[in-house]
Amino acid sequence: MSISTGSAVQILLLAGGLTLVPAVLFTVTSFTRILVVLGFVRTAIGTTTSPPNQVLVGIALFLTLFVMAPTINAVRKDAVEPLAAHKLSAGAALERAELPLREFMFKQTQPADLELFVNLAHEKTPQRRAEVPTDVLIPAFIVSELKTAFEIGLLIFLPFLIIELVVSSTLMSMGMIMLPPTFISLPFKLLLFVLIDGWDLVIKALVQSFH
Repeated sequence: MSISTGSAVQILLLAGGLTLVPAVLFTVTSFTRILVVLGFVRTAIGTTTSPPNQVLVGIALFLTLFVMAPTINAVRKDAVEPLAAHKLSAGAALERAELPLREFMFKQTQPADLELFVNLAHEKTPQRRAEVPTDVLIPAFIVSELKTAFEIGLLIFLPFLIIELVVSSTLMSMGMIMLPPTFISLPFKLLLFVLIDGWDLVIKALVQSFH
């Protein structure tokens, strides 16, 4: 059975679109903030390989789906379903799908970062959100996500840093200079993290940070 030219073009566009999925995942969703914060948690505790990267990425992916559920539902309702029912053209569906994503990014983007990229793009100061180009909004959103992730990471690091300082001071006072402080502090940090139900606190803080 021969494939029509139109079908071949659609298949080619679909294959090309799939290659952009990782880029979209990293740039216009909550994935970046979640993954960076989870990395901070692992580094703060001191377990450099546990949980492994694959586990952190998996957790970040499903937390992203959880956080982005309202946006994903809006995209499906306003763009995907009308396109599948042949009520919208591909271009119109793309424009409708862009609106919920832009709304999500605007809520998470700090005004200072948005102003920075508007100035870098030599754009006129927008009076309304609709006047902000998407190619300006996306980098501003990414920078804001990194800032927020590092702020959360700093708060996560502080209690574990205190434990490191206490253990180091204790070992110095006892004259045990040759014993690595990390060897002693790691069990205490793990114990603290387990006792305060650390994973629940971190995930709760992450999800609430988007609201």
